[in-house]
Amino acid sequence: MTDQRRRLVLASQSPARLGLLRQAGLAPEVIVSGFDEDAVTAPTPAELALALAEAKASVVAARPEAAGALVVGCDSVLDLDGQALGKPADAEEATARWKAMRGRAGTLQTGHCVYDTTAGRFVSAVGSTVVRFGEPTDEEIAAYVASGEPLHVAGAFTLDGRSAPFVDGIDGDSGNVIGLSLPLLRRLLADLGVGITELWAPRD
Repeated sequence: MTDQRRRLVLASQSPARLGLLRQAGLAPEVIVSGFDEDAVTAPTPAELALALAEAKASVVAARPEAAGALVVGCDSVLDLDGQALGKPADAEEATARWKAMRGRAGTLQTGHCVYDTTAGRFVSAVGSTVVRFGEPTDEEIAAYVASGEPLHVAGAFTLDGRSAPFVDGIDGDSGNVIGLSLPLLRRLLADLGVGITELWAPRD
């Protein structure tokens, strides 16, 4: 019997996003967009996250190797006092970021875009999760920055890594903070007439 599942492509090199999709029973291919994120500006952090997600999905969807696939593009930024904070440029910025965040709350905005290359249309939305930061000491912040992890994640933190003990709690979807909201993805796929269970990989 021929496998009639639609191909699912993740337009991201994020291992966290890939892991979330695989844990949910999906088996996406990965095609990195190579899109220049610095070329995009927007009035608010949420609009920036959405614009970046749409750009990444559109770039990959236009490639021949994505023909016939459903392309998922995501991008995350932390909204702290209306400022969009992505990946810190260096250790110094990561340190300053954490000293500004501790004891406060920010909103992790993740833009999601699903592009149906067969129909030639896309749907998109932003997932928002409030993150309540703890109060790590200067020594803990220095040790965390020295690990290198905050330089590779939006907002200089993640829930599935070494910074998890420094986050007191969240209000919303944890997956959205890690990089992709599975409930939001399900709704976007439904808007395109695709049930997420139709994309489940066969069990071994």
